[in-house]
Amino acid sequence: MVPAMTVRLALAGDTMLGREVAGRLARCGADALFAPEVGRAAAAADLFVLNLECCVSDRGAPAPVPGKPFFFRAPPGAVRALAGLGVDAVTLANNHALDFGPEALADTRELLAGAGIAAVGAGPDVAAARAPAVLTAGGVRVGLLGVTDHPEEFAAGPDRPGTAYADLWSGVPGWLTDAVAALRERCDVAVVTVHWGPNMTPRPVAHVRRCAPGLLAAGATVVAGHSAHVPHGFTRRVLYDLGDFIDDYAVHPVLRNDLGVLWLVTLDGPVVRRVDAVPLALDFCHTRRAVGAEYAWMRDRLTSACAELGTPLGDMGDRLTARWV
Repeated sequence: MVPAMTVRLALAGDTMLGREVAGRLARCGADALFAPEVGRAAAAADLFVLNLECCVSDRGAPAPVPGKPFFFRAPPGAVRALAGLGVDAVTLANNHALDFGPEALADTRELLAGAGIAAVGAGPDVAAARAPAVLTAGGVRVGLLGVTDHPEEFAAGPDRPGTAYADLWSGVPGWLTDAVAALRERCDVAVVTVHWGPNMTPRPVAHVRRCAPGLLAAGATVVAGHSAHVPHGFTRRVLYDLGDFIDDYAVHPVLRNDLGVLWLVTLDGPVVRRVDAVPLALDFCHTRRAVGAEYAWMRDRLTSACAELGTPLGDMGDRLTARWV
């Protein structure tokens, strides 16, 4: 019997459903993006949250941002893949939410809402972009807040669509501290999901390490980061980088962004009791459970990264687990 106040969250990182992923979706259907065992692993959670690193629309033109190399847009049917996987909420606070302009962002929010998926982190104005979502599972109120530290060009304004941008290089701004504190007052669990830091880093960079304690002090129960494209080590309440979940990206030969993690965080009310890291393999537009040498590589990588942060991991055979009493 699971205690009434226990809740399990599934968390996944960068989820890019455009370009070649959209091509596979068109050819093979929504069920072709994720192997069934990925869905079964996520279904063990009460709520599933991920970073949607694209807009979902058939409108718009590439944003006129100087030097921006990549623009990601998924077709409207992509929301079926998210709904079929059991996704409850996404953050749009990232560097691709406005890749195809405000019309595509509006479509993204509308399509997600139509599929019953909550969205945070971007909206028609700064108030909407910074607004949280509150979800309920097993009587536990889980609040979700999304924020990004890049790019500033996509920042929402009083009358301008955009993202919940925060200059985290300068520290945690007052508005974000206040927003986290207010969310914690409303909810049993406050999850802050942050798109922070540069791509392809093996460990959290300095400003990320500096900001995480400030978010916890403000009232965050769990901080879940993304942007590096590879999983980082974690502590009891800070998952510094969730890594990638699905994409068509080129593979770094050392950091292996073709290997990822599905994260399962178990809480007793506001207390984190367990984190399970389920290794994944990203087979160019298709995600499955990692096996054999893939699993061993992620086990060794994550065990080492967590040791740097003082977190011991146990190998359960199909996942890596940290527990706290």
